[in-house]
Amino acid sequence: MTTLHHTSVNLPENVREELVRLLNRRVGLFTDLYVQTKLAHWNVRGPHFIAYHELFDSIASHLLVAQDSMAERAAALGGQAGMTVQAVAEESGLGQWPIETRQDSAVIHLVGDRLARAAGQIRQDIDTAANLGDADTADLFTEVSRQLDQDLWFVEAHYTE
Repeated sequence: MTTLHHTSVNLPENVREELVRLLNRRVGLFTDLYVQTKLAHWNVRGPHFIAYHELFDSIASHLLVAQDSMAERAAALGGQAGMTVQAVAEESGLGQWPIETRQDSAVIHLVGDRLARAAGQIRQDIDTAANLGDADTADLFTEVSRQLDQDLWFVEAHYTE
């Protein structure tokens, strides 16, 4: 059970607790996704280096904005925001980034895979928040989903068929 701080947000305490847990899981996911995207940014090599390097940096900045928004929503609901790095490693579900992978064509697919997985989770979260009666958190997840989909589109535009 999560201990909530006092707030006048008029959602039932049990709903706020569930939303805070969900939001913090996604803060953790986005922490991991950010680090992995920066690893891709720093280590990518190949003929498409500069395009990928700049794209990954742009995506990383979007991830930080989303992470911050979700953490602040958890705090606004009366919860503790965020999680430790150790908890992130245990809970993110993305798996460890294969740091030895540097070839641009492989790295772009790894980033795309992780963005797609995060986007799928966020889409489920939209429904969860809506079913809990919190349109504001559902709207936040919708905003995050839109940005993830756009970033995924930019990544997938680099795939060769």
